[in-house]
Amino acid sequence: MPLSPYFLQGSTNEQRLVQDLINEQLKIYGQDIVYLPRKIINKKTIMKEVVASTFDDAYRMEAYLLNYQGFEGNGDILQKFGVQTTDAVTFVISKERYEDFISPFLTSDSQIELATRPEEGDLIYFPLDNTMFEIKYVEGKKPFYQLNNLYVYTLSCEVMDYALDENIDTGIEAVDKAAVEFGFTTKLTMVGVSAATATATAQLAFSLVPPGPTGNSVNRIDLINDGTGYTIAPLIGISTAPTGVGYSGINATAVAIMTSRTGQTGQSIDRIEITNPGYGYTEVPTITIRSQNAFGTGAAATAIIAEGTISTPTITNPGASYATTPNVSINAVGLDTNIGIGSTAKAIAIINTLGQLASIRYSFAGIGYTATPTVTIDPPVKAGISSGNYLFKELVRGVSTGTTAIVANWDSDDRILKVTNVGGVGFTEGESVVGIGTTLLGSDAEYVVRSVSDQDEYDNYNENIVVESEADSIIDFSEINPFGDF
Repeated sequence: MPLSPYFLQGSTNEQRLVQDLINEQLKIYGQDIVYLPRKIINKKTIMKEVVASTFDDAYRMEAYLLNYQGFEGNGDILQKFGVQTTDAVTFVISKERYEDFISPFLTSDSQIELATRPEEGDLIYFPLDNTMFEIKYVEGKKPFYQLNNLYVYTLSCEVMDYALDENIDTGIEAVDKAAVEFGFTTKLTMVGVSAATATATAQLAFSLVPPGPTGNSVNRIDLINDGTGYTIAPLIGISTAPTGVGYSGINATAVAIMTSRTGQTGQSIDRIEITNPGYGYTEVPTITIRSQNAFGTGAAATAIIAEGTISTPTITNPGASYATTPNVSINAVGLDTNIGIGSTAKAIAIINTLGQLASIRYSFAGIGYTATPTVTIDPPVKAGISSGNYLFKELVRGVSTGTTAIVANWDSDDRILKVTNVGGVGFTEGESVVGIGTTLLGSDAEYVVRSVSDQDEYDNYNENIVVESEADSIIDFSEINPFGDF
């Protein structure tokens, strides 16, 4: 039997009223989103797998956040390569709004496979959380035919996993950066400008003070106990050199170099480097090690003094384009029979973020120098590499390793390159990184990697170093024989 003609069963006016009420509710209780339809560039003919796509259109609209108490999904999952975010969210949008304000602009585009409704694979930018979501499933029949009509689309979304075959270029800066920056980011400190070899000169320690009582300098500092639990490098104090009438000694200075050791919480001191040997010490100075906060204890060291030590070298030219730390050589000059056989100083170069020589420190300041030695610094390993500026979202490749990545940010002043979606063995220090572009021409920029940091700065929960340090205090990773000592 047909339906009763005496009841409307959902007239056009009733359906119109319900749709208007839903639209009004979405405008009042919803959130602003940006809808990015996917345009297919290339697809495999057999499996129909999309191998290249672009997102160059953006449409603002309102959406209701169905899971208002928080994101769904498995949250942040700790993996061996860092923390993976698996947040999921469900948006409800107006069917009418989509068909009237988005669909008409898509019907004439041959790269849009389905323009009549939202499609799986389209993206939604959520400004409130500055996150890019990918549509995984579209439900168009819930609620089911109220008054014989459908009014909303329910979009089940997950955090987008940015890939090389996806190009996002809407012209809206916040939208274009969201997908790239939300991924795991690797920071590369680059060096550039024309290469130049650094130079430095040294003086004998006793030549820097007025005539007065003779004395010694600190030629090395031996670590007695490396300590444990330090979160930052402690301060190294050296007792002052003696003074006299018309005479004032030079105080020695030093810094601590830290390391993480198996089975210990926090960091320990790996070695102590001398930044200034000082002069005028008639007895061995006292070494004090003081933590800069409430963490770390137990470290102790002793100083060794000697005559004929050289002073801290003076840098006459910082050089340029140092991707790796150069070797520093200090020649052994003459022997003084009254003192004994001289011993060559051992120096350590310190490079800044610009690839220049910042300072020279001593692991051993020498003994028995009677004449000013010559300081020789090795030239940059890679010379003459410096050009251009990397482009946002372009593809870069490491020349030595073949590693590829996408540019997330390029700071030309500090030469900091942040990349995401790293593919391959990873970038190495000293190799050139070239901008090769994506679908368009690349920047042809080329710089040399000075240092690589895999500590993700965009995800506050991705603390790989902290996790590793804490794990070392729980599990003993040292090699042992389970069947007894050999």
